[in-house]
Amino acid sequence: MTQLRKAFGLLAAAVVTASGLVTFGATGQVAAAAGGTGTGYLHTSGNKILDSTGATVRLTGINWFGMETDNKTFHGLWSSRTWRQQLDQMAQLGYNTLRVPFSDDALKPGATATGINDYTNPDLIGLSPLQILDKVIGYAGSKGMRVILDRHRPTSAGQTALWYTAGVPESTWINDWKTLAQRYAGNTTVIGADLHNEPHAEGTNPAATGACWGCGDTARDWRLAAERAGNAILGVQPNWLIFVEGVSCPSGGLSNVWDGDPSNDEDCGWWGGNLSKAGEFPVRLSVPGRLVYSPHEYATSVYNQPWFSAPDYPANMTAIWDRYWGYLYKQNIAPLMMGEFGTTLANPVDKVWLEKLMAYTGTGVNGISFTYWSWNPNSGDTGGILNDDWTTVNQAKQSILQPYLIPPAGGGPDPTVTTSTTPTTTTSGGGTGGCKTAWKLDNSWQGGFQGTLTVTNTATSAANPWTVVFTLPAGATVASGWNGTFTQAGTTVTVNAPSYSPSLGAGAAVSLGFTANGPSGAPSAVKLGTAACTS
Repeated sequence: MTQLRKAFGLLAAAVVTASGLVTFGATGQVAAAAGGTGTGYLHTSGNKILDSTGATVRLTGINWFGMETDNKTFHGLWSSRTWRQQLDQMAQLGYNTLRVPFSDDALKPGATATGINDYTNPDLIGLSPLQILDKVIGYAGSKGMRVILDRHRPTSAGQTALWYTAGVPESTWINDWKTLAQRYAGNTTVIGADLHNEPHAEGTNPAATGACWGCGDTARDWRLAAERAGNAILGVQPNWLIFVEGVSCPSGGLSNVWDGDPSNDEDCGWWGGNLSKAGEFPVRLSVPGRLVYSPHEYATSVYNQPWFSAPDYPANMTAIWDRYWGYLYKQNIAPLMMGEFGTTLANPVDKVWLEKLMAYTGTGVNGISFTYWSWNPNSGDTGGILNDDWTTVNQAKQSILQPYLIPPAGGGPDPTVTTSTTPTTTTSGGGTGGCKTAWKLDNSWQGGFQGTLTVTNTATSAANPWTVVFTLPAGATVASGWNGTFTQAGTTVTVNAPSYSPSLGAGAAVSLGFTANGPSGAPSAVKLGTAACTS
């Protein structure tokens, strides 16, 4: 997503159309809804995404941006939380896919990642942007998540209408994609390439200079460019999915509504959101079963499109989505993955929009895939799933998305620490045996601290549902928590498992992260159910 520039560009296009405590999931064993993220590489058939066994997969993901900016790495690494905790929380909330925007600047030799808290994330200091990406991909994969790479911008300076610039020619764009495909070849966590973010119109018709669809001009036809890049990638990595966004105006130019010539006027939409010509001019790839169309869709917090104030809103939205991109799914032409959609929810109109949009995608594994924009709270137009503290969740947004999320299948907080097993029996509470704990003070400041209490079930059976109880030092109160539902009475804190991930298997662990006000100190008298834990 491009922030203010998108709004300015849409101004012209819109004229054309005229027409507390927080609940998180457990990390010990993340329960998977039917399908999860599947096994092996993914492919397509009709409007479905399938895994290597033929099972239907629905990607329900999130965007974590920053690698496309001057920082050249994920935003929020400056916060008081580790990068692993960010990914833990994403998976626990039910996001099974991570879309990673980047610019070609981040791939250059000598590129430097900045904005990293060396106290919180000391393991990232001195690493290149790609080396940090390697670590994120590795850990996301251990949690059962999938990763989609998104070429968001040619440079960190900003978005462009076309996929190339004078300084970043098409050859660089394609070669960088081939380099990434080779780097992650054989790693089934990385499932595909979102070729270029939000191609869109520039110039006034008939002197269009922006990205068109099906116009036949090789310098501007995004459909042809997507074929060139997609086929080049598939020549290196034939197992990847190729995600192709739409344009804004199929002609590639903005209409001049003042010239009195309606032949130059057309139906335009969001940047990257108009796939109305893809049925007539489909993207043709050299490997069948690899194409996923990826529209973008936004609310009034990005731009107040005319359809939001139409007298039949929100009933009119189904026909609008059908026209721009939904027909591809409904007519079984190709799968869809909404690569970006989001809102601040500041306007009540937007809440209606988001609820309507999610219902449009459908429930269960057969629904339309998506990656929400964004995880980051610092998205100027939309805000994020996280609040400004990079810890607590915007529950108003999460509650709307939650029924449509399919949690990733498997993965503890760290494969070097946690072992997930399948128990033969289950009990309520702590199983038959005991538990052990490890405490890590992640950060502290005047008047508060942040830490992680890892509880391992050493019993011979699962704790189902699991509950952890511990005592904090006198005067310490939990401010926010993740990986479970935190409540506190006096100095006693109780953490209950979320409903979608209730079981902590024998040998499995859960990392309970929290921030607290008051004096720092290790939790004591820890119990898993009724079983006392040892350190």
